[in-house]
Amino acid sequence: QVQLAESGGGLVQPGGSLRLSCTASGSIFGIYAMGWYRQATGKKRELVAHITTYGSTNYAVSVKGRFTISIDNAKNTVYLQMNSLEPEDTAVYYCNVDDMGPKENYEYWGQGTQVTVSS
Repeated sequence: QVQLAESGGGLVQPGGSLRLSCTASGSIFGIYAMGWYRQATGKKRELVAHITTYGSTNYAVSVKGRFTISIDNAKNTVYLQMNSLEPEDTAVYYCNVDDMGPKENYEYWGQGTQVTVSS
């Protein structure tokens, strides 16, 4: 089993910035990718940003140019730098890891961290 420890969420004013971090620990076989998803009240969970261990990234159109995802492979930690935050970014943000198991790949999710953008 793999556990994900998230931090960095909170309340911020529109136009402000936050930096989320997520560290994977436990029975890790080999991480292929890590990412961030979010779920706003009444909406489905959606991809925010995704990054592989070799540096390939993918962003939701809504955050492109404002958010930056990065990964520290040695620490099994993924970061999400969130700039120019808007009220529409308000959601619970979930960390995700894709672990290459001995027979199949496994996905793990963090408990989520609340990001609220409000004046």
